[in-house]
Amino acid sequence: MQYKEVIKRLESLKNPKNVEGMARFGIRPKTKVYGVSMPELRKIAKQIKKDHKLAIEIWDSKIHEARILASIIADKENLTEKEMENWVKDFDSWDIVDQACMNLFSRNKLANKKVFEWAKRDEEFVKRTAFSLIASLAVHGKEMKNEDFIRYFPLIEKASTDERNFVRKAVNWALRGIGKRNKKLNKEAIKLSLRLRSGQTKSERWIGSNALTELTSENVQNRLK
Repeated sequence: MQYKEVIKRLESLKNPKNVEGMARFGIRPKTKVYGVSMPELRKIAKQIKKDHKLAIEIWDSKIHEARILASIIADKENLTEKEMENWVKDFDSWDIVDQACMNLFSRNKLANKKVFEWAKRDEEFVKRTAFSLIASLAVHGKEMKNEDFIRYFPLIEKASTDERNFVRKAVNWALRGIGKRNKKLNKEAIKLSLRLRSGQTKSERWIGSNALTELTSENVQNRLK
């Protein structure tokens, strides 16, 4: 499938009602938004398969759904650090951050390095990327050790004071994701959650309380057994 064909396909699937619904969930990117559903994007991606060159091309279209599609069809092995940096600078909504992390960034060999770099950045969606990436690695980082995730705790604790909604929710997601990986990490994540629950800021207390509720739940504890 060629660039023009992809764009034409996305345009044919425009759904204004979906665009309105996305806005209600805080998805208001600066790029064009067509309201194409994820199942439709997955269907297109299945037809294209992996095509890194096309992924880079459609990312530059500045169409929201095209960028999500790019994160699915891009090749993790061919993705360069420069391309990762170019994309993260363009992030303008929480869903494009999370899709890029889950579909692509977490599967790239540079993922761990970029977590530490992006966690130091102040831009809201760049910082969210660091913690969405941690949450994604908790699922996809099959070769990672417990110690690798424990090294993320200082990042989580430091960022827990950030009151920006899209940041604090990603920090919370990262903590919960680590704590659901196995029993050892669950215990360590619960310790951090308790500490945050007694924190000085509203954001810390919310992250700690919310994570603690899930990590100590019967459902999670039974699954970890």
